[in-house]
Order: sequence, then C-alpha cells, then structure tokens
Amino acid sequence: MFVGSDSGGKRAAAMYSLIGACKLNGIIPRAYLDFVLTHIAEHKINRIDELLPWRVTDKLRNRPARRLLMPDATDPDRSCP
Repeated sequence: MFVGSDSGGKRAAAMYSLIGACKLNGIIPRAYLDFVLTHIAEHKINRIDELLPWRVTDKLRNRPARRLLMPDATDPDRSCP
C-alpha cells in the first residue's frame, strides 16, 4: 500500500484496525468515532479502555435517532446492494 511515508503507514494501519474492530462488533465506524470524540474530553485517562469498540456497543444500542449499528444479517429490512 502506498501511503507516502512510514508515519502515514502507521496512522493508516491504526485507522484500518479501528474500522475493522468496529465492523467486527457490528458498529458503524463513523458512529463510533462520533461517540468517542464527544465523550473522550470528560473521560478519565485511567479508564480509557471503556471507550474501546467492544465496550461501547451496548451504549450505542441504547442511543435513539440515528443509525449507529450495522444491520443484522437476520434483519428482514436489511438493504443489501
């Protein structure tokens, strides 16, 4: 993969890992980032592990309005291309 520099490659790898972890936990990556960025400022640094994708899934399920979780494979209303 061409990313331009070693540091760019490290950043890209971190983002791809984050996106992959979100998808494995059924979370839309943008919704996860939105949640984390709005909560990280007031979150205690020694409890930062509480903001990992697999720890945030239940909190995202309880948020109304916007679509935050990926559609379930068994969902009959799931729209697939």
